[in-house]
Formats: sequence, structure tokens, C-alpha cells
Amino acid sequence: MFVFVCARCDAELTTPLSQVSLPFHAHQRYGNGIQLPVLMDAGTFAVDPDPSGPPWRKWDEIDLDEAEARGIYAPVYALSDGAPGAIVIAPGDVRGTRFIPEKRGGACCGVDGRDGPNMACEECGLPVATRIDDCSLWQAVWLAPHAVHRILVDGADTAPLSWEELVREGKSTPPFEPIATWGGRLGTGHYWSWSPQWEAAAGRALAHLLAASEGQPVEVPEGMATDVFQRALDALLPVGPSKRRAVLAGPGRPAPDVGVDILLVPVHPQTGQTWTPAGPAASAYPVPLPLGVWLSMASPQPDLPVPASGGIPGDVLRDDPPLPRPCRLFRADQGTFQQTLVRIPAVRSPWLREIVDNLPQYTSTGLF
Repeated sequence: MFVFVCARCDAELTTPLSQVSLPFHAHQRYGNGIQLPVLMDAGTFAVDPDPSGPPWRKWDEIDLDEAEARGIYAPVYALSDGAPGAIVIAPGDVRGTRFIPEKRGGACCGVDGRDGPNMACEECGLPVATRIDDCSLWQAVWLAPHAVHRILVDGADTAPLSWEELVREGKSTPPFEPIATWGGRLGTGHYWSWSPQWEAAAGRALAHLLAASEGQPVEVPEGMATDVFQRALDALLPVGPSKRRAVLAGPGRPAPDVGVDILLVPVHPQTGQTWTPAGPAASAYPVPLPLGVWLSMASPQPDLPVPASGGIPGDVLRDDPPLPRPCRLFRADQGTFQQTLVRIPAVRSPWLREIVDNLPQYTSTGLF
């Protein structure tokens, strides 16, 4: 467990926190006027290894060699020149800070952090963090890496959970959830939709599936994986006689067959490590999925039972109706997809670069 303190005066700025991996949806922008919940679980923090925040430089101001040195292999609108290593925590875990009103940013329904750190140390006034809670953004506080440092407060060496323990816990992420809207003529409301976390996870996984395809058609397992990936893969990949096969692989599942090309595998939520198989399947391309999404795909919850015959009397009200399904086909998150694909060296191949260049066209057709 660690406490983060001000780099200038050593005042404590957080409650004790334990480190976890950065969520796939950490930088997701979802919909318009949507009220997203808190990004991080209470008592946890994650570190973003990439530069983030202002100042920004547009793509035409960046040398290609510099971009590749930073792991960017295709054009993006702009790159951050901020410091790497920002620390994200839940807003409720902050202590000893005050808001800086003049750094409120765009402030549509909240604060978006576009002007840089908007929270200062209460003791010395040093800007130490950026609070984000605007509509369509995950609520979070990002500690500036140059303005804080962490102190170990619990020296006990707590080992991360094993894969077997994680599977036993079974903390899956449901594919559908109610989405809260914020504002509008009718005030706040809700509608049932695909999970934003699933859309972000699919955006990252789809980029890797395309890279793993090597330009050939890809077939994913039947079930939720088909709903999530197959439509986009069929639209983005050329038609051909041979197909590369993707399967779900991970802890507690049978070993993949020989000849499988692509593995849909979980990422450890504490360490960020991707599950890897033993044996011949180790040479297959691993496509990462958050553990909660992977668990839902690997062990989907069955629909609630219904009578095998006959029906329910008309005067009996069921208290276990099936969950509603979204009214639209699944769409992977465009921003997460693009951010992932431009960081895969294979994007330099002409057919993948064409997808990046024509992403607005694919978005307009409902793929994203």
C-alpha cells in the first residue's frame, strides 16, 4: 500500500492505495451527454506509461522518426508532450487538495482537464492533479507525476492473486448495462445499451485481431465473440479462401488445438500481464481482453429459466424478466481502436494503413 504526497511539502494527498493495471477504457470518450461512473475502484491506483495532457503537438509538427521512437506508426491528430507516468485514482481517495477554479477547462457538465492540473495541494498551493468528471468521460483524478511521489505505508509483500483465484472469484463484466444521460430537455434519464467497457475492450482487441489476421479472413468463436467482432472483421478484411481461426484461451479452459492462429486471452487486473499458454499454442498471436470481459465471453450467464411447457397465469407477475438487449448492433470504440492500431508496427502495411486513413468512412457506416 502506498500514500501519494506532495513533491514540494510532503503533505499527504491520498488515502492508502494498492496498484492495479491501467483499465482499457481509461481514456475512452463515450457518446454525448453521458454520465459515466468512476473509473477506478476505491483504494486502487494505476499508472499510465505514455505521455498525457498538455501541451499537444499536431501530427504535421512531428518528425516520423520521433513518432516511431514513441511507438506511433501511423498518423494521429496530435501527440501529447506532457510527462509520462500520470497516476489515476478514484476522486473519493483524494485528501488535502483544493480546486483551482480558473483551470476548469471546457466545463460542459463538469470539468474535462483540458487546461492541465486543476487541483492544488492545500498546504503549499502546488498544482498536483487533474480532476475529470465531464459528461462522456470517466470520473477520475490524475496525479501529475512530477508533482507527487509515493511512500510505502504497508511493507507487507502482498502477492497478486493467481489466475485460478481470479477465475474462482468470477468477477465478470456484463455486456449490457443501463446508461445514464446527463442534461437535456427532459433532465436525466437512462437507456439500456452495450457496456462502454466492452466497447473499449473490443476496440483494443479488434486492432490486434486485424494485425494478427495478416490480411486474411478471421473466424472468431460462436457466442458473444461473434456479436462483438465478426461483423467488423468481415467488413474490414478481404475475402479469401483460407481463414485464420481465433479461439478463447485462458485459465481453466482446455488447451487450444494445434494449428490455432489467434488466442483471445485475459489480462491480469493487478499486474497487467497477459495470460500465455504452454506448448505449441504459445506461438499463436495473443489478443488481450480485460479479465471481466473475457470471463463473460468464456462463461456466459444463461438466460433466466422459463417454464418448459404451458405458461404463467395472467394474474401472476413475473419477478425475473430477461434482461433487455440493446436496440443496435455492437460497435467497438473508435478512439480505443485507433489509439491501439497506430501503436502496432504492422499498421505500416498498406492495407492496415488504409483502414486508419479511412476510419471516418467506416464509422459513418456503423462499424464504430
